[in-house]
Amino acid sequence: MGMAVVKTFAGQGVTAPEVSVEIHLANGLPAFQLVGMAETSVKEARERVRSALINSGFEFPAKRITVNLAPADIPKFGGRFDLPIAVGILAASGYISDTSLLNIAFVGELALNGEIKPVNGLIPVVMTAANEDIALVYPGDNDVEAALVSHATRFPAFDLLSVYEHLTGNKKLAKGQPFASHSPNTVQTGWDDIIGQEQAKRALIIAASGAHNLLMVGPPGTGKSLLASRMLSLLPDMSEEEALEVAAIHSVKGETLHAERFLTRHLRSPHHTSSAVALTGGGSNPVPGEISLAHNGILFLDELPEFGRKALDVLREPLETGDVHLSRASGSATYPANFQLVAAMNPSPTGDIDDNRLTPQQQLNYLNRLSGPLLDRIDIQVEVPRLPDYDLPERANMPNDSLFDTRQQVIEARHKQQARQGKPNGALHAGELADICLLDDADLRFLQAAAKQLNLSMRVFHRTLKVARTIADLEGSQGVLRAHIAEALGYRALDNLIKQLSAN
Repeated sequence: MGMAVVKTFAGQGVTAPEVSVEIHLANGLPAFQLVGMAETSVKEARERVRSALINSGFEFPAKRITVNLAPADIPKFGGRFDLPIAVGILAASGYISDTSLLNIAFVGELALNGEIKPVNGLIPVVMTAANEDIALVYPGDNDVEAALVSHATRFPAFDLLSVYEHLTGNKKLAKGQPFASHSPNTVQTGWDDIIGQEQAKRALIIAASGAHNLLMVGPPGTGKSLLASRMLSLLPDMSEEEALEVAAIHSVKGETLHAERFLTRHLRSPHHTSSAVALTGGGSNPVPGEISLAHNGILFLDELPEFGRKALDVLREPLETGDVHLSRASGSATYPANFQLVAAMNPSPTGDIDDNRLTPQQQLNYLNRLSGPLLDRIDIQVEVPRLPDYDLPERANMPNDSLFDTRQQVIEARHKQQARQGKPNGALHAGELADICLLDDADLRFLQAAAKQLNLSMRVFHRTLKVARTIADLEGSQGVLRAHIAEALGYRALDNLIKQLSAN
């Protein structure tokens, strides 16, 4: 009787718990039994492994084969267990010594001819193997994304026979390609194609500087989507740790990130017909949705009221907690979702607030598609009005300001916040505001009086103070002053519009 144990890793959200593949060959009628909370795609490994071993020149043992994927309480799915099962059978059959399996793990799906196919969710596996100081053999076609984890010991392989040659010492596998770092992208775009809208530009800079959620309200054609497209150019590049978190999410989704985009933040712009599941993620084996794919980046929702009420309300918890927990009958997964929400909308169903065809109640019904708790979580609401004339300004008379200088201001403001509190102002907790904002008594009374007059919720009160702190950082002020508070209070355009329509 033969026995072998091979290391591999399962997939559970953006984590990769270690799994031991235990192979037992016993006398008796030939059979192949696979246990350990494995779904159908894993149990089908017996046919793939059998054909791959035979077509690679090995004899498939005519014995009673039992494969246990331990621990049994972790759900297993996909074809990633094919390669470790095949290696385990070779070891149990005496083709490979047990010592060659020490401190090395395997992951990969096998084709019937013995080739190793790529798998989803490899980056969490490579990160876990690197943290545990375990060498990893994985599909060669996954080498581009595996290279993002620069500190891992990696051996890409393209077929089962080459893995056997490596383990027997006949021909070692080449190590994975090194990570090729790229310099940050130089900002090439500018404000020159956005005519006017100075307040919206200012709001965009404040939102980028403090990682604040932003809503732009205005008629069609006033530049809301164009302004949102500039947001990504203003944000600083991610750190390597942040970038690995993002790469792990995309890897689980089956999207490969290349080195040139590794440190660049992402903008996700789902269509307004997207469902709540498309935004949060889900499925029988929960996969990340748009809000997780926008982690450490921007989630842009255009035509905000056209999204379903249920779809929008699922954003409320992730906006507060920075993650989303998905529970299904087959298992659960937690995905990070620390995104910055940027949204745009028209003030009425026809697009214009001054449309005489609509009553105030009809306009109010349209705006009420957005729940109050969701609006409370949007720090900055800015009006993007229609321009007063229809002139086409000459190119020579248009401002040609590059976003480079503006981006530097944003980066400096972010550095101040990181040095002071270790996170952007948008992520501050209520209990931290008093010590960080440094308000004097007179300015605090001014803010309290304004909040009472405007009937602000406590959440909006705190978020207004966070925005004021960011304005103070941009102005180079040690503490928050009354002018900063007044400007922050002015960024509640939709709240004011709803109150105006309600009064009518």
